[in-house]
Formats: sequence, C-alpha cells, structure tokens
Amino acid sequence: MTDILGIGNALLDALQKVENDGMLEALHLQKGAMQLVDFERYAEVSKIMSAGKCEIRTGGSAGNVTLCAARLGENTFFCGKTGEDDNSRLFRTAMSRNGVAVAPLTNALPMGVASTFITPDGQRTFATYLGAGATLRAEELDETWFKDVRYVFVEGYLVQDHSLIERAIDLAHAAGAEVCLDLASYNIVAAEHDFFTHLLEKTDIVMANEEESRAMTGLSPEDALDAMAKVCRTVVVKVGAEGAMARRDTEKATVPAVKVPQVVDTTAAGDFFAAGFLTALGRGTSLDEALKMGAQCSAEVIQVVGTRLAEDAWKRLKDAAPEK
Repeated sequence: MTDILGIGNALLDALQKVENDGMLEALHLQKGAMQLVDFERYAEVSKIMSAGKCEIRTGGSAGNVTLCAARLGENTFFCGKTGEDDNSRLFRTAMSRNGVAVAPLTNALPMGVASTFITPDGQRTFATYLGAGATLRAEELDETWFKDVRYVFVEGYLVQDHSLIERAIDLAHAAGAEVCLDLASYNIVAAEHDFFTHLLEKTDIVMANEEESRAMTGLSPEDALDAMAKVCRTVVVKVGAEGAMARRDTEKATVPAVKVPQVVDTTAAGDFFAAGFLTALGRGTSLDEALKMGAQCSAEVIQVVGTRLAEDAWKRLKDAAPEK
C-alpha cells in the first residue's frame, strides 16, 4: 500500500540567507510569497545568488511531504516531472535515497528551481522557475498509481493547470483515497479564489496557514477553520508560533507550537507539518495527536536551512511517530 502519494511541481531549492529585505525589494519580490519567473528571470536571479553562499536541497511542497513521510516510515510516491539534466538526476537520487518512489516522467526542459531568500526572521521568499515541472499534464497521470493509496496530497501550487488538479482529485476519489489539499500561498489563493472555493468542495482534508486561511475566507484563523469545515471534512489551520488548530467532523483540537532555540529557515515548515499530521492520522491517532506530530516535524525543519535534517533529528521524529 502507498500511504501518501504526493503530486506537485518537482523542484530543487536554491537557498540563500540575506541580511535584510533589501535584496527582495531590489528583485521586486513580495516577502513571504511565491512568485513564478520565466527562464530569463531565473537566470538573472541565479546570477545574483551566485555572488553569495547558496545551498541546494530537494524541494517542492509535495516532494517535501513525501520525503518527510518516507523518513517517518511511510510508503510514499512522488508524482512530478523532472528534466534530464544534472539537477534532475540530483533530485531523483536524493528522493530515492530517502525512500521516495518517483514517477518516471521527464521533459527536455531543465529541472525546476525555487530560488529561495531567507531573511533573519526565518521567513522565506521564492522566485520559482518551474522548468520541466510545468509540463506535467492531466493525461499523464496513470490511474494505477492511485490504487491502494491512503492519502493523495495535492499542492495548491499546481493551480496553473486546473485540469491537472481536477484529474488528480477524481482519480484519488475513484480509487478510494482521501485528498489533502494544501493552499500553498496567500497570493495564489487570492488570485485563484473561485477555483479554490470549488476545490474545497471536492477535498477531504485542507491545510492552510493563517495568511492563506484569511485569503480564502476573509476571517480570523478560528472563524476560517469553522467556515472551511462546513464544506470540507477535515481542516487544519497553522498559526506559526501560536501553534495549530483542526476540525474533523465533530472533533476539534488545538496544539501549541514546539519551542525551538532559533528559527533558522521556515522553508518546508508547512510541508513537514503535513507529513507528520498525515502519518499520525493514517495510523489511527486522534486529531490532537496528529497535530502534535505535525508540530514536531515542523519544529525540526525550521532549525536548519532547507530540508536536510541530521540523522539524529530523523530518529527523534521516527521514534515520536505512532506505531504503524
């Protein structure tokens, strides 16, 4: 059985720490948001980043979820399209090394890269070149991938192709899987509000942070939770340092954030939270315990740059996870 199938943009993260917001302003990037860029703009950003220290990690929301869940002991499958260049080989090798099966989908374009700027407050801002990832089409989804799957995680960043998301959800439900939709980024929700409203009605689990939930509903996190729960069975709203809250049918839970010595980089915090939450929920825990597992995973990843945790951190998380 596949515990989690993730569908999303196959990306590497190019991560660079910056001293202040000046570089973001110079590049006309909205702090905390994800902005899509074409190849020419990507080359311009890469040239600027090459002047400083840059770290390369596997990335992409669905990629991060499947990687983290695999390290927790889940059987995971990532569905995204890579290129055939060195970056693509690096991505596939890293995913395989961490226990993630990757769909055999490639394109002649280069591997997608998310140029990520990390400010001193740990906030991350993305200039994302989708590359080969953007060529994934609905008709390329193989229905056999969805058989015997517990959860299908769909990242909202795929919103550039409505038919792709629709087919993924339809294949998931036809196979008896629950669909988990992550709202991705507040600016994307605002730009595609009507479509996300439609998707919520077809979704079993929705995940959002405070800004995304407000963009979706115009309400406070608590009220947004209740509003989305009217159309979606399970709703999770993360509120950063304040923790997270969730509703599933009549069950409601709230947990505080796990305190850490220093927030280094919030990249993948929500993705690791999703991995921990789905892993625990799929193993039969209560909503409260699932939130706690999500919070623990998130706490570990925000203490490092990117998604490469030390082996002792992975051991702590796997030991904390409920028995399979």
